[in-house]
Amino acid sequence: MSRKLLAFLLLLAVAVGSAEAQRGKRAIQRIDREVQETVFIPKGTWMVGGTVSYSEHDEGNLNFLVLKNVEGKGYDFSVSPYVGYFFRNNVSAGFRFAYQRDYLDLKNFELNLGEDFNISLDNLYYLEHRYEATGFLRTYIPIGRSKIFGLFNEARLTYGYGRGKNSTGSGQTYDGTFQTKHNFQIGFAPGMAAFITDWSAIEVSVGVMGYNFEWTNQETNQVEEGSRRTSSGNFKINLFSINIGMTFYL
Repeated sequence: MSRKLLAFLLLLAVAVGSAEAQRGKRAIQRIDREVQETVFIPKGTWMVGGTVSYSEHDEGNLNFLVLKNVEGKGYDFSVSPYVGYFFRNNVSAGFRFAYQRDYLDLKNFELNLGEDFNISLDNLYYLEHRYEATGFLRTYIPIGRSKIFGLFNEARLTYGYGRGKNSTGSGQTYDGTFQTKHNFQIGFAPGMAAFITDWSAIEVSVGVMGYNFEWTNQETNQVEEGSRRTSSGNFKINLFSINIGMTFYL
């Protein structure tokens, strides 16, 4: 092979490599979509709001499919106020407190799945209080250039404490258990905000996704002790856990 031919091949290889490198640079060039240029919530704004939910039930001699002679009552109540401050445009940091109370007083419950499989419970009582403290970081993105509708994502760091008791039976057949719960959660909650006035908005979120760790200690009849530890990861959107709240921007 002559020197001229070898030099030509080397020059051709360098040219092809340079063209491929330039093409790769163009392929990975980041596009500035100007998503964050629109100010949805300005810096220096305070936000306050919260969510409240309550439900109750009362059954008297209820019969439904395999459920027989159900008598009981109960309720679930929760409240979660929060406050935040926008330290830059569309980005806020804040604190959330939550309280939840669950109560059930079941006088009678029968589950009939056939002649050989029947479950019967009476005088079942359950009461639990839960407290949670959360620090959060929330970012907003307007939908297009709208100043009314926007999307947000809230990253949360939560610690929770709960105390509950449950009992079954009465008199000589009475059994009671006290339990204490601790939980630690790292997660995020996406949602949407819609302003109804210049300073107030309705917000809808779809529950918390992330990691949750829980520790439970139990004491039965003030003698026996037990414990449980669980951990879970959830990154699925649950449409049955939609939360609706009101937020004020000051």
